[in-house]
Amino acid sequence: MNITKIINSGSDILRQKKISSHLLDSELILSKVLNVTREKLLTIDKQEISITQIADFNKLIERRKKNEPIAYIFKKKEFWSKDYFVNNATLIPRPETELLVEQIIKYFKNKKPFILDVGTGSGCILLSLLAEIKKSKGIGVDISKEAIEVASKNAIGFGLKNRSKFYNRSFNKIFNQKFDLIVSNPPYIKSHEIKNLAEDIRKFEPRIALEGGNDGLDVIKKVIYKSKNILKKKGMLALEIGYGQFKKISPILKLQGFRDKFLIKDYRNNIRCILTVLDK
Repeated sequence: MNITKIINSGSDILRQKKISSHLLDSELILSKVLNVTREKLLTIDKQEISITQIADFNKLIERRKKNEPIAYIFKKKEFWSKDYFVNNATLIPRPETELLVEQIIKYFKNKKPFILDVGTGSGCILLSLLAEIKKSKGIGVDISKEAIEVASKNAIGFGLKNRSKFYNRSFNKIFNQKFDLIVSNPPYIKSHEIKNLAEDIRKFEPRIALEGGNDGLDVIKKVIYKSKNILKKKGMLALEIGYGQFKKISPILKLQGFRDKFLIKDYRNNIRCILTVLDK
């Protein structure tokens, strides 16, 4: 069986399960099995595939057929031009979060910020910032021990272990430290809306990193209230938020002494990130 036939067979299986990216996913899975780039597949079409490779391909197609995300199957996801190790203890890094990282880098370029990343997950936000802001240092905290293990592994892999520390604890347990920047992509989905999420998110991504309470704002509010006490004056709080939440969050920030510095819209023109400065 040649490459085109195998790709088409995998694509057909996934299409029957209404997976919209069926062809792309089939190509990516075969690339993984053969250990070649997706582009390279097109140039080796007549290459015969071994029985073992076909079996490995079919196993991965079966996993994808059940809506398991490609990132978890491969245990990696590209973010800010680096391949992060991920598993189902962490959210899969998303392009919207890169918008947050991009603006923070612009703001702190040539500075030496001490950074706290709340709910660090894979560590992708903190480690991307440390990689770009050369004189920065930071701490990542997460209540998931498994997530901290993932973030620590990524820190080692990217050579950033000496400038980062990761702790399995609640951010409420942080005292006697002041930060130049607190950044967080907290859980912000309303509890009753979890059931409406796409199956690959609902079934496979960690619920604790998704669910933000009845109004989706439980954790966001806690981060704001805590940040007021552990940010330096003129320090920045940078938050990723859900669709339509800005109108509710903005008054809370103002009451706590924060002033909006940058509002970042996603690719659908929704405000998804708020960067605020502590004035009080």
